[in-house]
Amino acid sequence: MSSFTHFNTDGRAKMVNVSGKDVTTREAVARGRVYMKSETIDLIEKGRMKKGDVLAVAQVGGIMGAKQTWSLIPMCHPLNISGVDMAFELNRDISAVEIEARVSVEGKTGVEMEALTAVSIGALTVYDMCKAVDKEMVIGDIMLVKKTGGKSGDFVSSVVICQEKVFGTLFDRAKEELREHTEEKG
Repeated sequence: MSSFTHFNTDGRAKMVNVSGKDVTTREAVARGRVYMKSETIDLIEKGRMKKGDVLAVAQVGGIMGAKQTWSLIPMCHPLNISGVDMAFELNRDISAVEIEARVSVEGKTGVEMEALTAVSIGALTVYDMCKAVDKEMVIGDIMLVKKTGGKSGDFVSSVVICQEKVFGTLFDRAKEELREHTEEKG
């Protein structure tokens, strides 16, 4: 069992010791969606949801989620996050709120879980803000889009590249990054 990084010699869970790792600049981008009725999107867009500005509250919720990841996910390290940026898009073609989180850190471990948590909490916040008018909402498609930095190097999801070819991307900024990455890799 010693080949597994999160198990001790007795086969019990442990938090990995990152003290020997170099501090590097790391970033992770995650995305997800909240599917809903078109009438719910109308209410969000027009600012008519009784609980208030759905996307503003979800933005704060997502940022708070990223900052609290270490307290929610058992083996995550507490990190001194450098920044969290949340983006939301109302996509009428698929009747969904699309969410993107971009998290960065100067640290010894990555921020993939922080980005995924930010999207998840952002999505749960959208659900909470809208549940009075739409209980059939579905949270889904939460995924790591890309990560940079660290010993394992850069990663761009092949799922996202495939989605771009078939469906188009969720955000223009991500489309540019995917093209740049594809061109670099040939």
